[in-house]
Amino acid sequence: MKKTVLYLFLFVIGYVCVACRDYLDVVPDNVATVDMAFHDRIGAEKYLFTCYSYLPLIGSPASDPCIMGGDEIWIREQPYYLNSTGDLTANRIKLGAQNTDDPLLNYWEGRLQGINLFQAIRDCNVFLENIDHVGGDLTPDDRSLWIAEVKFLKAYYHYYLLRMYGPIPLIRENLPISASSDEVRVYRDPFDDCVDYIVGVIDEASPFLWNSVRDRNMELGRITRCIALSVKAEILVMAASPLFNGNPDFSGMIDNRGVSLFNSVEDPQKWERAAIACKEAIDLCESERVTLYEFPFPSAYVLSDSTRRVMTCRHVVMDKWNSEMIWAQSRYDHINDLQNFSKPFFTLSEQATGWSMPFLGGTLRMAELFYSNRGVPIDEDTQYDYVNRYLTADSPDDHKFYIGTGFRTARLHMNREPRFYANLGFDGGVWFGNGRFVDVGKGASTLTSWIMAMKKGEVMGNYSGMRYSITGYWCKKLSHFETTTPLNSIPTYVPTSWPIMRLADLYLLYAEALNESLNAPNEEVYRYIDRVRERAGLEGVVESWSKYARIGTKPSSKEGMREIIRQERMIELAFEGKRFWDIRRWKTAINWMNQPVMGWNINGYVAADYYVVVTVDVPTFTTRDYLWPIRDSELRINKNLIQNPGW
Repeated sequence: MKKTVLYLFLFVIGYVCVACRDYLDVVPDNVATVDMAFHDRIGAEKYLFTCYSYLPLIGSPASDPCIMGGDEIWIREQPYYLNSTGDLTANRIKLGAQNTDDPLLNYWEGRLQGINLFQAIRDCNVFLENIDHVGGDLTPDDRSLWIAEVKFLKAYYHYYLLRMYGPIPLIRENLPISASSDEVRVYRDPFDDCVDYIVGVIDEASPFLWNSVRDRNMELGRITRCIALSVKAEILVMAASPLFNGNPDFSGMIDNRGVSLFNSVEDPQKWERAAIACKEAIDLCESERVTLYEFPFPSAYVLSDSTRRVMTCRHVVMDKWNSEMIWAQSRYDHINDLQNFSKPFFTLSEQATGWSMPFLGGTLRMAELFYSNRGVPIDEDTQYDYVNRYLTADSPDDHKFYIGTGFRTARLHMNREPRFYANLGFDGGVWFGNGRFVDVGKGASTLTSWIMAMKKGEVMGNYSGMRYSITGYWCKKLSHFETTTPLNSIPTYVPTSWPIMRLADLYLLYAEALNESLNAPNEEVYRYIDRVRERAGLEGVVESWSKYARIGTKPSSKEGMREIIRQERMIELAFEGKRFWDIRRWKTAINWMNQPVMGWNINGYVAADYYVVVTVDVPTFTTRDYLWPIRDSELRINKNLIQNPGW
């Protein structure tokens, strides 16, 4: 019976029907069908899984705006990519194609790769309104648990919309069928009211959730108290951030009732509330043995300490349901898409079969973001030759676990921290795994790690004019190291999960919220950012800056520590979709997203030509792009709604 339920759950999660319903789906229909659904435990459990089935596919190149909609990854649009990437919808947003006639990735109505999350909320309400009708075959404990799970899902769907659109109509309960047209024409609720409602629903649900799943073989993916408290913390950090906390750009959002949808005065206490929530989530997660990940393959592979450190930083994302995961998602098709798009060709035979479709290129901006091997930004490191970073040199012997010895490559690729080598594949870089599982110097050259060859005409670069990185970098972190492509065969992708929330993310949220709540950082702020840095093989913030940075006292001020924490988040969580939302809530997207996107000259056959920085694209971003637009037709139907600023 348990296996049958699990298969049903996976099936429902995999296929979401987003049919056209009444406005905002607040009025229930098919009442007779609903009554039958809650006739017994089996029917109610099916409806529970329906509520789960609306979860956005986090990490999907097609439907998650964070993967291809930000400035971490760049591509060249070509027709043979379209079927697998949802017509490259997210990529079109950053190129200025977002609009009000038919918005891209529309999660308000469920259009253009979006999911109708108001329909999701409506189905959650149906569940909550009817679960008490189920007969005696549903135990009180299971009833309480299911109610708590659905309450969390209802809150999460509201949160997802809130983050995209700003103030939204709160669907506390479904309207009756007899509701008048005036009742159906709902208003957007003020942003702070939305936050308080969402957090309140999570607080209602949390005491009735398991702290963590009881059976990892059967229940992974179900909502737990660790998940609920961590998401609550993330919500409160978002609400305290500059985009939503006293932002003057939103001061004109006043509806036809005269209600202001944003508070135009910054409230510092929001950071205190967020810090408390972060610490509560951390304490619970740690009590449930959620720990920072370490690469766990000591017996299968003989690795140097350097390679093991790189693999720890690289594989924290793709090692399925590992110890650091607080909340993860296991839709293998869209995660396999990520692997398919980010793993380069390793052999000519693999290139010739045409099964793989690699084209996700990390930007030069991301390559420059990572620290030096002394743990400070390369433009602040007193010992790093920042001015000459684009010039080439032969890689020294002490870089053999990172770059092919003697390989002529950019100085930018040398003397960098382990996370640089964990995240990015580049010309001359070492790539462990994907068919070769012997560390450098441990065996024959045909068995040891790949040395990347990415110049024009080389198999990992622009070999045939299609399926290559447009920037000269591959997103190494996005493919499982054991995924392989046998000769003349289809790639074998290792099933994995995608992190929605992991412990390092929560640590850095806490460091940020605590720093913002204080006049100056204290030891607690340093402690939680240093835990993440230590795992990456770096000294603590205070030590690193005092020894190696031009401004050694930077970590001692609130403003300096703010900058450090933000860069630490962008490094640690690179290519995981967090930067997309972070630079929005920080109100820095308008700076990042209007800079030219740079890369290497991938049409160069030799080092002298290849290592020339070129402009790949010039994105556009204005103040209006911080929030999604509501479709014009929705505003015509409901005159009580107002459009977001700039649209």
